[in-house]
Amino acid sequence: MSDIFEKVVRNMGPLGAHIKEAHGYFTFPKLEGDIGPKMVFNGKEKLNWSLNNYLGLANHPEVRKADAEAAAQYGLAYPMGARMMSGNSNPHEQLERELAEFVGKEDAILLNYGYQGVVSIIDAMVDRHDVIVYDAESHACIVDGARLHQGHRFMFKHNDMESCEKQLQRATKLVEKSGGGIFVITEGVFGMSGNQGNLKGVVALKDKYNFRLFVDDAHGFGTMGKKGSGTPEEQGVIDGVDLHFSTFAKSMASIGAFVAGPKPILNFLRYNLRSQIYAKSLPMPLVVGALKRLELIRNHPELKENLWKIVDALQNGLKNAGFNIGTTSTPVTPVILNGTVAESTHLTFDLRENYDIFCSIVVYPVIPKGLIILRLIPTAAHSLEDVERTIKAFSKIKENLANGKYNHDKLMNASL
Repeated sequence: MSDIFEKVVRNMGPLGAHIKEAHGYFTFPKLEGDIGPKMVFNGKEKLNWSLNNYLGLANHPEVRKADAEAAAQYGLAYPMGARMMSGNSNPHEQLERELAEFVGKEDAILLNYGYQGVVSIIDAMVDRHDVIVYDAESHACIVDGARLHQGHRFMFKHNDMESCEKQLQRATKLVEKSGGGIFVITEGVFGMSGNQGNLKGVVALKDKYNFRLFVDDAHGFGTMGKKGSGTPEEQGVIDGVDLHFSTFAKSMASIGAFVAGPKPILNFLRYNLRSQIYAKSLPMPLVVGALKRLELIRNHPELKENLWKIVDALQNGLKNAGFNIGTTSTPVTPVILNGTVAESTHLTFDLRENYDIFCSIVVYPVIPKGLIILRLIPTAAHSLEDVERTIKAFSKIKENLANGKYNHDKLMNASL
């Protein structure tokens, strides 16, 4: 018999194993100051490409004003209690109506958090007789929701419609016996690669198979589509997406999430989402702030236009400089390099301390061994000068990596 605490300390996991070298610098870093392209890290101002503040709303003056006034008027406690019991309000319902209209659905439900919301939606929508079919590169919230499912789950190769169809065939055989249904889950924008989910391809399979489609469009809301309602609008398949989910943590620069779809289904979720029934509702300042953010997204298309001006300059500039940015077709910009985990720490330290550029670093076990991804998130608040400076710095970093400058066996110690 072993002690649970002793067990977890012996095995901290693949990322936790490097806590002594990484904590506070490569992991759990502290960015200080006003949210934007320039923030302070490790006591010095850095050019920051690591925040999902796509439209620059985090410090927009109208947003800051709305947040402050709502906090002063309501405080952080109101409304008190879960929505079903005592935590409902007219602004909560107004925000739901406006979100539903914006994404082209009949109804919407506010959720406290994106991750929690997705797991809870999957739990509510399927039972042991149903089958889940989901994309292999789905976010952890989708994977965890599928893992908790007591029935069958099948994973198809990323954006591979032939693989998706094969899994649908397997699922169809099972539900014909069980009497259940099929729940297909994918993303509008995959946050690591920047690929759009092949929503059009999945929706086309509805002509041959009977299933419902749930799309997590966290990175697409506000950034994709003519009016910015998301990837379903971008691909012209709004009606083919049965449940449209997004979080407020990206373009809305806030906390919370929503799911939109047919009113009867949303009413079912209202009375069956355990993560909402047993949790306090969103505080009023977040609701009022979200209404202001949505108003700006709807009425100021220049926010998205400014974002894409930076996206195009950054991605075209990187490609022209010989960088591999994969197959992204969204603002998410991965710069893919060959190298070890140890090399990645020395490279990142050089980039942050000598070039004053801060971006997220992604290594094994999140991606395969031998690869390093420097993940850039352009925003409407960045400038073309920021883009030019970054490409120059990355070119030097790439040269240093090729010349073996970062070729050390041990991880860079964050305390150095």
